[in-house]
Amino acid sequence: MSVDKVLLAAPRGFCAGVEMAIKALAWMVRAFEPPVYCYHEIVHNQLVVQRFEALGVIFVDDIGDVPAGSAVMLSAHGSAPEVVAQAEATGGYVVDAVCPLVTKVHHEVKVRASKGYQIVYVGHEGHEEAVGTMAVAPDSIHRVESPAEVDALPPIEQPVALLAQTTLSHRDWEGVLDATRERFPDMWMPGRSDLCFATTNRQSALMEISPRCDAVVVIGSANSSNTVALAKLATESGCPRVYRVNSAEEIPDDLTGTVGVTAGASAPEELVAAVIERLAPSDGVTEITITSEDEYFPPPRNLRDLLTAIDSYAALALGGPVDNRPAVNDRQLHASQVLANLA
Repeated sequence: MSVDKVLLAAPRGFCAGVEMAIKALAWMVRAFEPPVYCYHEIVHNQLVVQRFEALGVIFVDDIGDVPAGSAVMLSAHGSAPEVVAQAEATGGYVVDAVCPLVTKVHHEVKVRASKGYQIVYVGHEGHEEAVGTMAVAPDSIHRVESPAEVDALPPIEQPVALLAQTTLSHRDWEGVLDATRERFPDMWMPGRSDLCFATTNRQSALMEISPRCDAVVVIGSANSSNTVALAKLATESGCPRVYRVNSAEEIPDDLTGTVGVTAGASAPEELVAAVIERLAPSDGVTEITITSEDEYFPPPRNLRDLLTAIDSYAALALGGPVDNRPAVNDRQLHASQVLANLA
């Protein structure tokens, strides 16, 4: 391999929702005896899932597989209302780590459906976020992925609302938006886009570097929608060689010239460091930053309450001053470091 320079996109990697979910599951692992259960993969990344499996976390795709009384976390992608209810009915400790941006879309679906709207929902078939969102109002929602599918929708007499999976690429979204607006010119849309700001930022950063690269490496798993969107975007930008990889070992050994590197919103920074080490650019790494991100999503409230209770108990057991103990605050603690410490 003879790589001259790496252009490193920023922002990249973990978004605020993934940060929250990983730290929340790490706290559950420390608070409860194994196994801790998680409904679906906590986030779509092989390394993250394997790291937690090594600590006794069991990932299930059927909430009915969680034994009664077990601690269970619901993934960041959002769960159907009946799944949440079934989890709570088992009698165990349940933490819902749904991303707040997904919760926003669930709320929009519920409100619009209650007002008699039919909802055109842009989302990928089978994706956990899409499945969970559609289950909020299954009789009022129509999932589409392309302008052709918009054209194929049955006649709709009710008012129409347009909502979307948060991790779509802008290019995928805009084509369906135009087709839906043409067919339903009076449709309702939220005042603020459903598309995740972190997804948008990562796509914009990639577009800044991609035209200057001989190859682009996108780090992330194949079932990560936003990662796949990044790889597609790099290809559409005209970059001659684009590789989506799970790890540095998957990078071809014949890359040359300038290589762009980015990471999907579920990919930890340690994978980025390993990729750069393998590329070993002779002229070093230049980070191209288009914006900074300071968004923070706190842990779910019931988990914060549990951590505070554990902290108080520990202070009492050790004879420390309960009133002066530090507050539970993880804002300065990065999930990539938490993940590395779990290893």
